[in-house]
Amino acid sequence: MPKGEGKLIAQNKKASHDYFIEETYETGIVLKGTEIKAIRAGRVNLKDAYARIQNGEVFLHNMHISPYEQGNRYNHDPLRTRKLLLHRKQINKLIGETKEQGYTLVPLKIYLKNGFAKLLIGLGKGKKQYDKREDLKRKEAKRDIERAFRERQKM
Repeated sequence: MPKGEGKLIAQNKKASHDYFIEETYETGIVLKGTEIKAIRAGRVNLKDAYARIQNGEVFLHNMHISPYEQGNRYNHDPLRTRKLLLHRKQINKLIGETKEQGYTLVPLKIYLKNGFAKLLIGLGKGKKQYDKREDLKRKEAKRDIERAFRERQKM
């Protein structure tokens, strides 16, 4: 199965609005206890999450996984820092690329693949305000063209 495919659990739609995504990487996530059950139930939020490289390892910060209802005392801290699993060559490449001005690691989506939770992270460069406006104009124009095309099809 290609990277980025599987049962989609959560997606960070704001990432494509705020960043130019240049490259994507499929990573595994180190989870504790009931976290995988909460992920399978779809109780994940990637909105404010970001990835950072520390001591040659990649960590995910601010990803909110809600506590599992039947987890009682075995539940976890919802906002804890989680380690991401990547190959050494990929981490070394990311270290070099994130040192450049304006590049960051952004989580794009979380999905289940062969029973494992996977996270798709992207190497993104921040968009300026005028880039965002340009994208909105382009998207609106495309929508108008499709609407007009559908109207002509009905006649």
